Amino acid sequence: MAMGAIRVRLFMTSILMLSSLVGTSLGMAQGGDMLLAFKSSLDSSAVLDSWVPGTSPCSGWLGIYCFDGVVTGIHLSNMALSGRINIDALRNLNGLQSLDLSGNFFSGSLPEFNRLSGLRSLVLSQNQFSGEIPGDYFASMGSLNEVRLSDNNLSGELPESLVLLTGLQELHLDGNQFTGKIPPMDAHKLDSLELSYNRLVGKIPPVLSSFPVSSFRGNLGLCGKPLGPCADETNPETPAQSPLPKKPDWMTDEMLEAFIWTVIILIVIVILLSIIAITTKKKREEEFRGLGKEMLRVGPEGPVSIPKSKSSRIGSITKRLSLSKKDSFGNLVIVNDEKGTFGLADLMKAAAEVLGNGTTGSSYKAVMSNGLSVIVKRLRDMTAVSKDDFDVAMTRFGTLRHPNILTPLAYHYRREEKLLVSQFMPKGSLSYVLHVAIIQPSRLVHDRPGDREARHDDLNWPMRLKIIRGIARGLGFLHSEFATYDLPHGNLKSVNILLTDTYEAVLNDYAFHPLVDTPQSPQVLQAYKAPESSYRLSPKCDVYCLGVVILEVLMGKFPSQYGRGGTDVVEWARSSILQQREVDIIDPALAKDLPSSKNRMLHLLHIGAACSESDPDRRPSITEAIREIEEV
Repeated sequence: MAMGAIRVRLFMTSILMLSSLVGTSLGMAQGGDMLLAFKSSLDSSAVLDSWVPGTSPCSGWLGIYCFDGVVTGIHLSNMALSGRINIDALRNLNGLQSLDLSGNFFSGSLPEFNRLSGLRSLVLSQNQFSGEIPGDYFASMGSLNEVRLSDNNLSGELPESLVLLTGLQELHLDGNQFTGKIPPMDAHKLDSLELSYNRLVGKIPPVLSSFPVSSFRGNLGLCGKPLGPCADETNPETPAQSPLPKKPDWMTDEMLEAFIWTVIILIVIVILLSIIAITTKKKREEEFRGLGKEMLRVGPEGPVSIPKSKSSRIGSITKRLSLSKKDSFGNLVIVNDEKGTFGLADLMKAAAEVLGNGTTGSSYKAVMSNGLSVIVKRLRDMTAVSKDDFDVAMTRFGTLRHPNILTPLAYHYRREEKLLVSQFMPKGSLSYVLHVAIIQPSRLVHDRPGDREARHDDLNWPMRLKIIRGIARGLGFLHSEFATYDLPHGNLKSVNILLTDTYEAVLNDYAFHPLVDTPQSPQVLQAYKAPESSYRLSPKCDVYCLGVVILEVLMGKFPSQYGRGGTDVVEWARSSILQQREVDIIDPALAKDLPSSKNRMLHLLHIGAACSESDPDRRPSITEAIREIEEV
């Protein structure tokens, strides 16, 4: 009898366990089904090929963030996506808290994201959404603490329901065509506000007067603190009306009339010139923003150092990084004092501008009061690394000394916020100089108008060979310093290769592999683009990345290996070598150097092709690759 009872109990336990497993599996399948339905509503969704039916979204689906097996975030920025967003599918993801679709090509009126009442973060910047937002749009979204709709074509008045978002911490609506007055929003938690470059009018609500001028500039009809006083605000020490001056006795009525008309004509001329200047400036900004979006068509990030017309406006680094007041008491640890010492308080007071948004984090240029210009990188996907491990890694980085390595100056650690501070390089990244500066030469920091040909001359064959040699030497140093790492660099690509004033290559974003959260490594680190990375990681993955960079420099083409679009430089080089037509793929900008340096160019091209072989065993080691490059 007792044995029978035990059997029954075991049977029931098995049934319950099986039921639990089936329920969990079904929950995952439903979440996957909803995401696949969302994907099917998108155009150009081939980039989401990791979203495989029958697998769990939490086991490596690109852009999907989970907690305890539940989908909590969808982050698909800069992926050239478009189409009609399936809100019903997203609504069935009960745990969804953050949605980031920024830097894509979605258009039309703003979808009904307000049906996703549990959202805490809604980021839709740099798309093509247009039309008005209903006044009650945010009424059911009381959980929101971040709203970013910058750089779209939205119009109409700001939704009145913004006043209901009492927990809002970041609100970015800049770069649109909003009109009307600013509603008196609850600002007691608001840390970051951007309403600039719209068509807003009226007095700025006093609750928002503590934000900087940069939060409101570009709205010609706005007034009040921190902008200038409104027209109806009179100085109490000045009489409201002052008597008109008497006409001099010698002035006839005809002379007075001529004088008045002259003044009116001068005023009209000044107004017309101002309108022309503003229109020209806005047109240039739109053209350059369009160039930035075109670059997004051919890569996941585009060149990090592209100065975006609106998003790169000067502002406080505190606002840019959403640092709270209590952070001023935190620690900024100096690991390299060659540029002097400074604290977090100095950094928080610095003027800052956005440089770009890469896979390992957002980058900002900050100019401190002592004149020192630095890059502040806000690291992401490193939440799992402990403070001790992070301290050890940063301290080790600070000891590195090599002319082709960017040694950090300082860092700041919190579990939810990690900053890495390095010296600013005025010429930007190799990717920027190769693919953007030639198109828009006047955008470079030191360029003069009409410098297009000079910029081509700067990137002649000797200069490109110098850059590649510098890259190889820096990579060799890292492979020596971090010889025990599977990926001594791990993220080598042209956007992470900075250039000094003399075009010396300086490597950045290196040795992050042990710090990055493991599930995110394939999306974050470029070395995972090597063909064998799915089953084996080794220093040869860095060699593959070096080969891609060499081919990119020689061809002048943005590689598809960095993401979507672009040119498959590896396959193009391989087929050209087989057909003995290597000369045809050399960058036309190097035509002047071909007659005298053809053999050396082709030699380097063959090295790049060998380094990017699909079979890692057929690639040279980093030592062999450096030796070959030095012999070119």
